[in-house]
Amino acid sequence: MICGAGHSGSTLLGLILGRAQGAFYIGEGAKVRFLNDPRKPLRKRACKVCGEACPVWSSFEWDQDRPLYRQIAAHVGANIIVDSTKNPAWIRKRTAELDEAGDQPALIFLQRDGRAVLNSRFRKYPERDAAEQIESWKTQIAASREIFEAFAGPKTSVRYEELATSPETVIQQICETFQLPYARDMLDFKDGESHPLGGNTGTQFVAARDRVDGDPDAILQLTPRTKKYYANHSGDIRLDLRWKSEMSAPNLALFNTLAGEFNAAMAWGE
Repeated sequence: MICGAGHSGSTLLGLILGRAQGAFYIGEGAKVRFLNDPRKPLRKRACKVCGEACPVWSSFEWDQDRPLYRQIAAHVGANIIVDSTKNPAWIRKRTAELDEAGDQPALIFLQRDGRAVLNSRFRKYPERDAAEQIESWKTQIAASREIFEAFAGPKTSVRYEELATSPETVIQQICETFQLPYARDMLDFKDGESHPLGGNTGTQFVAARDRVDGDPDAILQLTPRTKKYYANHSGDIRLDLRWKSEMSAPNLALFNTLAGEFNAAMAWGE
């Protein structure tokens, strides 16, 4: 399971780890609650790549009286499930299920410079109050730290910036920590199939470009907000520091006032 804040690279990390032998990346597992629910938008109730006809999720029904990850593992023929939901309450619930079933829960705390996270949020939600978004991020990070510190199973902390600049080293370290079989081709996250629920559309588009590009009915559609960056993305793992050129002076000043000290340990690229 991956904890931390949204817009921190969890979709990228999940796609990479999902390529380990015996592993399956489910995306944001909490969205299994919405499968086939017509009241929810299609992007929340179906596979982001395949849509409602997904060979994985179209035939999956969650029996909430049984451990979720065991059901998914049996359904897809995997023994390692990767979930990037990040919600602390969700992680606690799934951890208790795993413990009770005699399975091994494991946790990654994924961190990213808050200025990059907030710049992404400001870009996506320009109508929302900037101060409220900053405080929401701080709350999520504090909750993630709490659950990570209390977590009794195998765990590790990962920096997005280190993943993006030294991916092989970081993924090898993760695999060693959790005794996962490492292979160099895990880093080719755009190769192979993926069936994510929720998650970052831009990263998923890059990974599934051959299947969705040019399909007007595909869920994975780049918007004017994301097209400039992702439309011609080569699929390599690269460090995204767009906040340095995009974040407005007022928003940066507000962030430094409200969260500068809080972000000090996560700051990157001064």
